Amino acid sequence: MGMASSGEVHEILEGLDFTMKYRQTDSGWWIAYCEEVPEARTQGETKDEVRENLKDAIAFILEDYSVEELERFRNNLASEESELLTL
Repeated sequence: MGMASSGEVHEILEGLDFTMKYRQTDSGWWIAYCEEVPEARTQGETKDEVRENLKDAIAFILEDYSVEELERFRNNLASEESELLTL
């Protein structure tokens, strides 16, 4: 099983939504991570920069997946349901 190319990652995951969680630090920088790809974490000086950096981080990580793994990942995410809970 070989790794997927950047083009294959984008083709297989096209239209799939990812959840970005982010906040501004005391130093003014923004930090962010992706719930669906928890190893994707980044920072940026602006929200736009951190958003683009996170997209790049997600794609970079998923390029280590094989095409079969990406398809399974997509199918699993597409079938998940979520809701917000308040305690």
